[in-house]
Amino acid sequence: MTTHPLAARSQPVSASPTSDRLRALLRGRAEDHALVRPALLTLLGVTVVLYLWDLGASGWGNSFYAAAVQAGSESWKAFFFGSSDAASSITVDKTPLSLWPMALSARVFGMSSWSMLVPQALMGVASVGLLYLSVRRATGQAVAGLAAGAVLALTPVAVLMFRFNNPDALLVLLLIGAVYATQRAIDTPGRAARWIALGGALVGLAFLAKMLQAFLVLPPLALVYALCSPLAFGTRVKHLLLAFGTMIVSAGWWIALVELWPASSRPYIGGSQNNSILELTLGYNGLGRLNGDETGSVGGGNGWGETGFWRMLSNDVGGQAGWLLPTAIVLLVGSAILLRRSRRTDPLLAGVVVWGGWLVVTALTFSYMAGIFHAYYTVALAPAIAAMVALGGTVLWRHRDSMIASSIAGFAVALAGAVAYMLLERTPDFVPWLRWVVLAAGLVAGIALVLHPLLSARARLAVVAATVIAVLAGPAAYAVDTAATAHTGSIPSAGPSGTGFGRMGGGAGGGAGGLLSGSESTSDITAALLQDASSYTWVAAAVGSNSASGYQLATGEPVMAIGGFNGSDPSPTLAQFQQYVADGRIHWFIAGGGMGGGRGGGPSASGSTSTDISAWVEETFTATTVDGVTMYDLSGGVA
Repeated sequence: MTTHPLAARSQPVSASPTSDRLRALLRGRAEDHALVRPALLTLLGVTVVLYLWDLGASGWGNSFYAAAVQAGSESWKAFFFGSSDAASSITVDKTPLSLWPMALSARVFGMSSWSMLVPQALMGVASVGLLYLSVRRATGQAVAGLAAGAVLALTPVAVLMFRFNNPDALLVLLLIGAVYATQRAIDTPGRAARWIALGGALVGLAFLAKMLQAFLVLPPLALVYALCSPLAFGTRVKHLLLAFGTMIVSAGWWIALVELWPASSRPYIGGSQNNSILELTLGYNGLGRLNGDETGSVGGGNGWGETGFWRMLSNDVGGQAGWLLPTAIVLLVGSAILLRRSRRTDPLLAGVVVWGGWLVVTALTFSYMAGIFHAYYTVALAPAIAAMVALGGTVLWRHRDSMIASSIAGFAVALAGAVAYMLLERTPDFVPWLRWVVLAAGLVAGIALVLHPLLSARARLAVVAATVIAVLAGPAAYAVDTAATAHTGSIPSAGPSGTGFGRMGGGAGGGAGGLLSGSESTSDITAALLQDASSYTWVAAAVGSNSASGYQLATGEPVMAIGGFNGSDPSPTLAQFQQYVADGRIHWFIAGGGMGGGRGGGPSASGSTSTDISAWVEETFTATTVDGVTMYDLSGGVA
């Protein structure tokens, strides 16, 4: 190790009770639980408050998923398939595991915003706790685990998604669990098979939460076990095959059942064009997200932002999780340099490999994917960024007498302050003085870290405080703003820049609001839909899941979502719909919705079966207007 050239000039500092306690916390050993446990409980307690604070303000959040939660709380069939309505006409365009905890909560406590969202918030708290355990295991230091947990808890997009009803909350929790299980397999060779099998099973369950996105962690998980496990190479290979097997079983059982289930007795697979879960997996929610070729989609390409290396720091994306991304990359490179001679089985090296791999693979995928991309996807980057910041800081601390380590530390902190300044400058009316504080703190702390051997004990504590401000003040401010703001619609956004569809009242009307935000019922519309509701399978039908969802949530009765999310799925066909009407199973048809439609009317998806259905209804039945919404009474049926 190269000794810091300034180290010889440093003066010994007398020990104090405060410095002794800080060193004890840094060690994080069993005998220091008197410090570690209160610190961990404080972290988790603050996270609970942040994630549960005024949780019901967002109402139904994403009404597309809220309607499926309501359906699952009423019907076990709808629960199993993830149907949009309790009569199971069509499913959501994802596998349903993320809906199950919310639907079970709604079954127990009744359907409400709180009963739906509390499981999501608790998953966030569990994610912070699991990340703490993972990083502490890799570093042997409680303070590193606490730092990682704090960074994750205060990442704006994490606050957003753990207070929302999208699938990402469960995805993140399960993937963190998969990393922790893999670490346990490496650290405990005698039980490695059990732990690695659990890791594979958790990835498989993550697939059932959000499909192929779960597999982005597979390369780093396989690499870290193959590289860092102390077992013989052949045994490592066998264990990886075991993990692959448990992953296939935990993900494949549901896929197999749905594929084998007679199509006539299950709901249509939303998001597919051929009523196939395999097509949905490999197409719309698979390769289509990468190359933009998504049949039945609203389209990829520039409509979801420019692709490229800087996408994660772009105007729409940077404020979600990009605050410490450049710093995490610098620390990953620095850790690779400083750990290049470490033994293969070093737990710290294993932590850097798995979390650094997660960071690189996910960031590159999000940066260059040409299909549908939303800024909130970056919540899957948040654990890797948080872990890499803590792991990299630990590596630099262990090499603190090296000029290389001190220089990397100074640059990383100064970079964090500069990036925070850049992101805060994009919202100049939001706490305008804060960007100057984080910039100054980052520059001062960066210089001081290079010169740390010359500093007194008090000065070093001041440097620690300045580092915390540079690293956490910006995202913490955005996080609090996110928790204090209601969010609705299909494309929520964290922070003060999260306007439009992301915030309450952000467009439930015409235009794209009909596609991306739920419909809004009124008392008169709801009364009409509930009239003799028990006599019908569906009290109404509407083009597009979001158009149907608001009316279903208002009435608590099934509303058929023609064409699924985009209104472009071929379900039901015109002949099927006509038969439903002839059989007296649908009471009302609500006009508008779908691609480009909204409340009060608008075109449906051009060239799809929903267009044919809309045209047939308009030609066959008499329109009536209720509170500005065009409705058709289908109760008379058609011969």
